[in-house]
Amino acid sequence: MILTVRHSDWLASASDIDRSSVDLLYADPPFNTGKAKSGTRGHAAKYQDSWPTTAKYIEWLRERLAATLPALKPTANILLHVDYRTSHHVRHLLDELLGADRFVNHLIWSYGLGGSSPRSFARKHDDILYYCIDPKKYYFKPPRVPATSRRMQGQTKKATDVLDIPSLNNMAAERTGYPTQKPLALLELLVEACCPPGGMVLDPCCGSGTTLVAATRLGRSAIGFDISAAAVRTARKRLSQR
Repeated sequence: MILTVRHSDWLASASDIDRSSVDLLYADPPFNTGKAKSGTRGHAAKYQDSWPTTAKYIEWLRERLAATLPALKPTANILLHVDYRTSHHVRHLLDELLGADRFVNHLIWSYGLGGSSPRSFARKHDDILYYCIDPKKYYFKPPRVPATSRRMQGQTKKATDVLDIPSLNNMAAERTGYPTQKPLALLELLVEACCPPGGMVLDPCCGSGTTLVAATRLGRSAIGFDISAAAVRTARKRLSQR
């Protein structure tokens, strides 16, 4: 099993990955919220999540995705984790880079926690755009989740495109204090569904390392990059304790 965590910008390291070696690219890049993100519980990680315009943000993402595509296998999948601010722009970008026929799913991660506004419906989900390299070859194992109907009590069913997985609350044992940390349950579901056993997972914005932990727990290899030294320290610490 290969496990690499590197302190580096996504673009700087993309060309170092062996061609046709990656089975799953999962990226949870900055969302262009226009605000600085900083950690809790004294975590040192922080970053400025802001671009002058949406077009500049999409150009930043385009350059990195284009540089990474040669590393993906014909059977590979791409999962881009975004939100309402840019999901429509990112989907158009993926259509341009890959082709509209490479679209597989628009997944909704419904997490429940968070604030609400008196001027809009409460925003309680993120978007995960699922694309493949070759529509005839991509790997997929349908994930199963607990059934909720009385008739199927105690059984499982195939997951839908709405993933109802709680976000991490402040008391969660897996919480590291890293801003925007995603729950391990979400990444384990995605990795198991979209990367074959023994395959390679790439997370070029690895943050606190949740994707890498999920991959290694499931017997996959993993490569992670992050521009934040504090994020890389956190990811390495988590991986050493797995």
